[in-house]
Amino acid sequence: MGYIERIQTDITAAMRAKDELRLSVLRMVKSALKNKEIEKMRPLDDMESLQVLQTLVKQRRESVEQFARGGRQDLADKETKEIAILENYLPAAPSDADLNAAIEAAIAETGANSPKAMGAVIKAARARLEGKAIDGKVLSDRVRERLTPKS
Repeated sequence: MGYIERIQTDITAAMRAKDELRLSVLRMVKSALKNKEIEKMRPLDDMESLQVLQTLVKQRRESVEQFARGGRQDLADKETKEIAILENYLPAAPSDADLNAAIEAAIAETGANSPKAMGAVIKAARARLEGKAIDGKVLSDRVRERLTPKS
């Protein structure tokens, strides 16, 4: 079952349970997926759907930071709850060991030895971790840390 069908089923369940927050989030997700389908002019595959979901989670995380900085803890809490709902649809994130192994393999594969080669290493590491929920910022920070010479 694809993401859209699964979300539609969960929307129905949320309506029956009268879970307003979950219903609102699921409708927003379905809308985002449908908009992407319209943009691509074809049904999305699972990887494309996953990217849309990851983008939505990233947007919520950025909103939490902004609201917290602005002193709007009520809105930050709402966004945090939305993230929890969205994460149910994402695959598990790679463990630290998996992430480090993918970075090391990518460095060996690309022959990178300086921060200038970060893009190639990140691309190769992402390919190795395909199908997992990867936080791009964490990946980028780890690669930069690994490629920066220690003084």
